[in-house]
Amino acid sequence: MSYDRALTVFSPDGHLFQVEYALEAVRKGTCAVGVRGKDVCVLGVEKKSVLKLQDPRTIRKIAMLDDHVCMAAAGLTADARVLIDKARVECQSHRLNVEDAVSIEYITRHIATIQQKYTQRGGVRPFGISTLIIGFDSDKVPKLYQTDPSGIYAAWKANAVGRSSKTVREFLEQNYKDDMSRDDSIKLTIKSLLEVVQTGAKNIEIAVMDINGIKFLESSEVEAVTAIIEAENAAEAEKKAKKGPSASS
Repeated sequence: MSYDRALTVFSPDGHLFQVEYALEAVRKGTCAVGVRGKDVCVLGVEKKSVLKLQDPRTIRKIAMLDDHVCMAAAGLTADARVLIDKARVECQSHRLNVEDAVSIEYITRHIATIQQKYTQRGGVRPFGISTLIIGFDSDKVPKLYQTDPSGIYAAWKANAVGRSSKTVREFLEQNYKDDMSRDDSIKLTIKSLLEVVQTGAKNIEIAVMDINGIKFLESSEVEAVTAIIEAENAAEAEKKAKKGPSASS
């Protein structure tokens, strides 16, 4: 059927299948998680294993758009690179014209508008990525936004995109607390990623942003937090095991 192949043709039940296929490409991408704390924002991504002869410094899943804006994406990495370049140009253009930095909502809306434009024209295909955008405006309040291939965007306290994002989102809903500290936000981000990342800390990348800027955690720091989480999980499992026999007796 033409509506299954053409981007600009609706199906009889009101679907744009190419957009839905783009969302499926996002679901097949590696997981990305964003958490908003009291005075900090954290992005965590699942990294694919680096090949033996590959330079790991050239593989980045988290990118800076401006000094105060950071983005992670799930889906087709090449599509993400193009969208990042467009967003960076807009950030610099805004500084040049307005003599002020973009707000987080402004650049999120700009990215979502580009994604939406690619759902409404013939001869193109939608961007096969969902993005998580974090940053600080002049009010010094942390912001977290998410966009998807259809051009929808929304603000979140915590969210996940990519592979098994539904499982991770449910975990975040159960464990998220308002006004979390820096350490608690990092811990929750890593803990939620460990729900889907089987290989542990070595395949997790964490970026932490506060009003002073952004910091990418070293592998050793991620491993240290992972060790604490694993110890807590082991202690909890042991406590449950002890409760089990007494409850049955």
